[in-house]
Amino acid sequence: MTKGLVIVNTGNGKGKTTAAIGLLTRAWGRDMRLGGIQFLKHEKASYGELRAFERMGITLTPVGDGFTWMSRDMDETQAKALHGWELAKAQILSGAYDIFLLDEFTYVMHFGWLDAAEVVDWLRTNKPPMLHLIITGRDAPQALIDYADLVTEMREIKHPFREQGIKAQRGIEF
Repeated sequence: MTKGLVIVNTGNGKGKTTAAIGLLTRAWGRDMRLGGIQFLKHEKASYGELRAFERMGITLTPVGDGFTWMSRDMDETQAKALHGWELAKAQILSGAYDIFLLDEFTYVMHFGWLDAAEVVDWLRTNKPPMLHLIITGRDAPQALIDYADLVTEMREIKHPFREQGIKAQRGIEF
């Protein structure tokens, strides 16, 4: 049996987006059609993955205004995330992708901006059967975990900032 999988990378450890990007890179090597939405990363971001994907012809669209703990206007942050969900739904329905990434999407549900049960119902009804969907972020809601085919929890054991005060580094975190 084959089907489009729903893959969730969650947990408090680093590597959720990085694992998703690795999967997209593997799929790119197989000539699959790839895309995604980044829900919290600033819409004018120029992270390494965005630069690489642009060169590879992969559209990964940041729609946020930065991380929520740095937001100056939570209403605007929420509106941008909800707009991202509308964009994502249109892209999912488009039939243009074999794999689609919803990066940092669990936060949108965790913060209560979208109801997880409604998201799962929409996906169950509308996701094309062969589309692989990757969803990342901490605090994945139980309804999403139950719906997913593959769930991986990243668990922090040691972190360079916490133990050594080493700040985020180009090419590693961004």
